[in-house]
Amino acid sequence: MPTNFDDLTVPAVPMAEVRPESRRVVAVSKLIGDRVRNSAGEDLGKIEEIMLDGATGQVAYAVLSFGGFLGIGDKLFAVPWRSLTLNTRDREFILNVDRKRLERAPGFDREHWPDMADPSWGAQVEEFYGSGREDTSH
Repeated sequence: MPTNFDDLTVPAVPMAEVRPESRRVVAVSKLIGDRVRNSAGEDLGKIEEIMLDGATGQVAYAVLSFGGFLGIGDKLFAVPWRSLTLNTRDREFILNVDRKRLERAPGFDREHWPDMADPSWGAQVEEFYGSGREDTSH
């Protein structure tokens, strides 16, 4: 029996050969850069970061980059993890928020990240995304 990970060999299996129903554990690094769409198919941006809650070890937020061009002028949004659905077939996330509504979401820029541990900031984000149901009101 191996005593350290260097002695352990595991056959590599390309993700394309893994059945979607068996993909219960996914490397976070494989999700960075994945696109995000809403249920209407509108492009909402891409995943820039995935933020863990240090106390629970659970994923708290995905940081979504929206707008701009080639990363310039884009706005970042912390989206509650439970508001996203991973579509493994198309390798994208679904966020049930209308594009125009997302433009009004609480956001930040690359140089000025919010204190994600601040309860009032968290409440504002949770209130905006609510139950995650599509909101098409303008």
